[in-house]
Amino acid sequence: MKTLRVLTGITTTGTPHLGNYVGAIRPAVTASLNPGTESFYFLADYHALIKCDEPARIQRSTLEIAASWLAAGLDPARVFFYRQSDIPEIPELTWLLACVTGKGLLNRAHAYKASVDKNTAAGTDPDTDVTAGLFMYPVLMAADILMFKSHKIPVGRDQIQHIEMARDMAQSFNHLYGEHFVLPEAAIEASVATLPGLDGRKMSKSYDNAIPLFAPRGQLRRLIAGIVTDSRAPGEPKDVEGSALFQIYQAFASAQETDALRQAYADGIGWGDAKQVLFERIDREIAPMRERYQALMADPAGMEAILLAGATKARALATPFMAQLRQAVGLRGLGRPAGAATGPASTNAGAPTAVNGAPTVKAAQPSFKQYREKDGQFYFKLVDARGRLLLQSTGFASPRDAGQAIAQLQGDGPAALTRYAGQLAPVAGVAPADVAAALQALKDAAAA
Repeated sequence: MKTLRVLTGITTTGTPHLGNYVGAIRPAVTASLNPGTESFYFLADYHALIKCDEPARIQRSTLEIAASWLAAGLDPARVFFYRQSDIPEIPELTWLLACVTGKGLLNRAHAYKASVDKNTAAGTDPDTDVTAGLFMYPVLMAADILMFKSHKIPVGRDQIQHIEMARDMAQSFNHLYGEHFVLPEAAIEASVATLPGLDGRKMSKSYDNAIPLFAPRGQLRRLIAGIVTDSRAPGEPKDVEGSALFQIYQAFASAQETDALRQAYADGIGWGDAKQVLFERIDREIAPMRERYQALMADPAGMEAILLAGATKARALATPFMAQLRQAVGLRGLGRPAGAATGPASTNAGAPTAVNGAPTVKAAQPSFKQYREKDGQFYFKLVDARGRLLLQSTGFASPRDAGQAIAQLQGDGPAALTRYAGQLAPVAGVAPADVAAALQALKDAAAA
């Protein structure tokens, strides 16, 4: 059965709050317990540099977030739990993706557009205080996701665009260099994807309207008492639509509990009583985690050891994949033939043999190159180990169609030439026997 990979992270710029918990931590921890799932959790401290220039705050937030995830039930032995900045392959992949990403795509990013709109409204230069880091934020996020071939990304609705942009970048890279990246999908719990804060806006550290996840019981009660409500008195029916209090309750309560509070709203429950119901429901879920959280916060050295062990585990995947991507784009040792293939078809079974005690370079194989032309069609060509063109396709309507043709030619060898005769253009000066020999070599390599 195919293993599902789920990845999520939280930027290390503040104390985790209830919105982080219901929107990211809780669903991701739950998913990590599912059979057939590999879960990746990271502390996004590179992302933090875009928003925060306070080193002590970033360090403190990293500890608080790591402790929060573990207190919430994360088992680092069964998941990949790491700090973003401990994986050097991530910024390297960010650059590779930047080189295949159009500026126009980044111009449409919500965060960048919001900054430009704000500056325009203020009558200043559109890019005032806009750093390259903010502009490139979607590329770094795509690298986080694509590095580990993640399938599902738990996000709030306001983050869906970043997943779509990661897919665009992956497709651009795959079209140029072969099928290396998995196309990720957003995973959203519709009712709790974005949690409102004390003032009804999205719960966020930026708005100073958040309820800390592990606030002491007394502080939690005071903060909930401060949630903005309307002026309707006890006994007057109240609307659940647009009620921040009700939405927060719904994120923690069962369907039966939610229905009961909805009925209480209709019956005219007083706001004070409704806030007490919310406080008791949240505290019932959070209280058992507080003691574990406090113990973890008191042992930062232990937390550091857990994160470094997680980085080692994650890099066992990232390092060889990055080496594959470097080969794909041409960042290769000079001893490798210039026309050598970079994908699975270029590898030979077995290890290199040795001559007089010195290892030899593996023999290069023919390879397919898939690409997109200005007409919007997708093409591929077959080249030999020296880069000489052997076979050229006509245009395909989609990359999938072109990829299927390549797969057939690689898997069936010369026998597939007849099937695609109308979509393959002969190359002047190339003997049919050379084409057949190249396809047979690819077929043999695949079988091996």
